[in-house]
Amino acid sequence: MPLIKLDNVSVAFGLKPVLDRANLQIDEQERVGLIGRNGEGKSTLLKIIAEEVLPDSGQVWHQAGITVSTLEQSPELPEASTIFEAVADSLGEAGHLLAQYHDALLLPDVDLDVLGTLQHQLEDLDGWSLQQRVESVLSRLNLPTDKKINELSGGWKRRVGLARALVVEPDVLLLDEPTNHLDMETIVWLEKQLETFKGAVVCITHDRVFLQNIAKRTIEIDRGKLTSWSCSYHQYLERKAAALASEAKTNAEFDKKLAQEEVWIRQGIKARRTRNEGRVRALEKLRSERAQRRGLVGSAKLEVERGERSGKLVIEAENISVTYEGRRMVHDFSCRLMRGDRVGLVGPNGIGKSTLVKVLLEEIESDTGSVKHGTKLKVAYFDQHRDVLDLEKTVIDLVSDGTDSVTINGRGRHIISYLGDFLFAPERARSPAKVLSGGERNRILLAKLFSQSTNFIVMDEPTNDLDIETLELLEELLVEYDGTLILISHDRQFLENVVTSFWFFEGDGVITEYVGGLPDWSQVLKDKASGEQAKNKAVTGQPIKAQQKKSKLSFKFKKELEQLPLEIELLEESLAALQEMASSAEFHSAEHEAIRRKMDGMKKLNEQLENKYQRWDELESMTE
Repeated sequence: MPLIKLDNVSVAFGLKPVLDRANLQIDEQERVGLIGRNGEGKSTLLKIIAEEVLPDSGQVWHQAGITVSTLEQSPELPEASTIFEAVADSLGEAGHLLAQYHDALLLPDVDLDVLGTLQHQLEDLDGWSLQQRVESVLSRLNLPTDKKINELSGGWKRRVGLARALVVEPDVLLLDEPTNHLDMETIVWLEKQLETFKGAVVCITHDRVFLQNIAKRTIEIDRGKLTSWSCSYHQYLERKAAALASEAKTNAEFDKKLAQEEVWIRQGIKARRTRNEGRVRALEKLRSERAQRRGLVGSAKLEVERGERSGKLVIEAENISVTYEGRRMVHDFSCRLMRGDRVGLVGPNGIGKSTLVKVLLEEIESDTGSVKHGTKLKVAYFDQHRDVLDLEKTVIDLVSDGTDSVTINGRGRHIISYLGDFLFAPERARSPAKVLSGGERNRILLAKLFSQSTNFIVMDEPTNDLDIETLELLEELLVEYDGTLILISHDRQFLENVVTSFWFFEGDGVITEYVGGLPDWSQVLKDKASGEQAKNKAVTGQPIKAQQKKSKLSFKFKKELEQLPLEIELLEESLAALQEMASSAEFHSAEHEAIRRKMDGMKKLNEQLENKYQRWDELESMTE
């Protein structure tokens, strides 16, 4: 059954339409991957589906009562709120009450009357189940509950935006580059969540593994047209190649016929006197069709300026350790990087990958150990935060420092021509960086990086915001690059295609090397989790609670069992706050009636807590 329909929808920003009489239907539980070049209108299409942008023409239909939730590329968040408040806020009235209850518990002087009122209101709105939903999403995305939004980096804010979109459990979930700035473990988790998600999903992503794992249908935006491919991404690539070949053949035949008719119409006076007027009208129609044909968007042409070969030894590090704010980022790590090595650094965000790179490049000092550089080393560093970009400068000034040309492998290139290889039209090349999209800013950095004479490239998250075609071209360039490469990325296929060994950051400063590919990344993460569980068991001597393969619980009871720990934790927090207040002298100096009400509240909370513990024991015994 259809949830959303677009009928002959057109939108134009300038002379050429972004969408040209587009038709689309999204059905229940569909998994749709939306692809196309940067600037083709993918984000605009999502906004039209979400009814945030009105089309110039055509109709958008929504099934009555459905909920649509969107994760935008740059989500707008309440900067003064905590993460818990920001996520709960997306749940409406019950979410507001949850945020208030959460804040009330954090106050040094807990107002028991306020807590009691909020508890009753939440019970009426089934707020405790929503509490469990909020806590579950925050836990899985590894978000610190009470941290302020204005203290977060861009990547963490994106996680909060993702949490806000997921916690609503919408009928249609729209995801605009959801894997940007997420670490690999979280991407794998997100895939698992979307597999069990009951609503429909429409996703824009450059992560090809994520796209292959999630999408069952591929929608392509190409030159204003929507084309639906009812297949996986890999099958789409095969069918698209065949379609492009067919289009090229058809266009060639069309152009040949047009050329023949143009020769005919330009014949002498006699031919023009006796010409067939129907044939003239047909020629005019051919001319019109040719004028309206929109050619394929050009591909970026990437070429790197190669410097003098470095010495055989590039970097040698011995027993380096680094701590930051009391956390051990790198511990007793040694490595020897030789000329031509291609190493991928993988692990969760904030675990120390960029820190290790800066130590190896001698930008920061390690606490212990030593780093030695080889000879003739020329390093080019791609920074994921784009700190090197002055957004007030034009693209030309950023890439060429105000000169008219760049030198690539001994050949002089005009800067406009060079930037054209990175898909910057002349007027776009003269624009300030602040008006450009994230993908265009990434291409600026690539253009600047590849114009430098280098024999050692370090790239920190280069794939963010790049469309798939540019990403594949970047892969080809790096595969052919004969220098040394260090690559930090969470894009699994990009890593597999480019690097030959991995440094895997396991946490607490431990770094393990894998030589060759990682064929099953989810299995690596599973083995890591199993190892941590075994370690915990050895330390505590207690058996590890694991999910039984053969459970006798029904789905309803399973859900109840999953929610009980958080419900118990919430009741324990409330009871502890009340008990702490009851132990103060001010409490007993209050009026007798106020004391009685609060003591009754404590008694009720204690009874609820005992009932929850008893129910937990009952459900646990049913699984044994």
